[in-house]
Amino acid sequence: MIFMKTKYFQVFVFYAIIVISIFALTSCSESGTENSASNGEHLFEVPLGFPRVIFPEDNPYNPIKAELGRRLFYEKRLSKNNLLPSCSHCMKQSNGFSDCFPVSLGYGREPETRNTMSLANVAYRKALFWDGRGKRIEQPAYRSLFLPYILNGDTNEIEKKLKADPIYPVLFRRAFGENAEPKAYLIGKAIATFVRTLISGNSAYDKYIRGDKKAMTESQIRGMKLFFSDRTNCSKCHSGFMFTDEKFHNTAVVTHYFDRGRYYVTNNVSDIGKFITPTLRNVEVNPPYMHNGELHTLEEVIEHYNRGGKLFFNKDTLIRPLDLSYQEKTDLINFLKALTDWEFIKNPKFAKPSDMK
Repeated sequence: MIFMKTKYFQVFVFYAIIVISIFALTSCSESGTENSASNGEHLFEVPLGFPRVIFPEDNPYNPIKAELGRRLFYEKRLSKNNLLPSCSHCMKQSNGFSDCFPVSLGYGREPETRNTMSLANVAYRKALFWDGRGKRIEQPAYRSLFLPYILNGDTNEIEKKLKADPIYPVLFRRAFGENAEPKAYLIGKAIATFVRTLISGNSAYDKYIRGDKKAMTESQIRGMKLFFSDRTNCSKCHSGFMFTDEKFHNTAVVTHYFDRGRYYVTNNVSDIGKFITPTLRNVEVNPPYMHNGELHTLEEVIEHYNRGGKLFFNKDTLIRPLDLSYQEKTDLINFLKALTDWEFIKNPKFAKPSDMK
């Protein structure tokens, strides 16, 4: 009897939290935001001037599904023996949904070979991962459950755990239909839906270009002008509202062939050592940098490009010595810090639900 009361109380508390969360997700737009409609049914806020987020036809948006995805994103029971905390182990909100390790640490804290890319604005990306091999968020969200170097879970065990939970079966039915139950492929869809809502675009820079001329310091403004100038060519690759051209470049970080990057996808020799341009949004909070995490600070990154990189046969032609002064390098770094969206990083809508352990 005590168990039943506890179970119903958990469900009651859960629904109260869900109602509040959905209200937050579907609330009317405020200053600096506008509503994004998908499939003509549901709305959630995106920063002013950002395009609406397109959801796939076989995984349309709804707020219940997004909330389910948020819970699953933070659910430690998805990993084998609960050893890895959750997806959020490598995708921390405080790091702009990245982490602070040179390379990703998977199940058992085994190091992988590449730095963790930020999930911020990944909904807009045409290609996923450093080599661009992925196209749909659903695929890595699903595969991460059982890949031995990530969560290393067993799909049958995961489904069994979630079915025994007092909350998840109800939420799966609300998100996917009355006959739905916790299944691995639906877990992937729910997490993908949540991840597509991770939109970041309210940094000091965004506020400045929307008219708030006090949002950035004089040093940041000087750095912005230098960033977008032909002298540095920073914006030739880090372009658009996402600060990425979504193309592949050899940025002359290494001089070896240990990781051939885009070549693994295309088998084109000219793609050896090329990696996709990462976003610079929230770059301040997700060091270290580059595909292998070799550069630990923004100062090291700026100095790398100031020197013109290392020698490599297909180094991008845009990379050349810049001869920047100390003040110019400082201004560039300060501008990069102006791309930090603290509202996004501290937004409770994206945080671990308060009722989860």
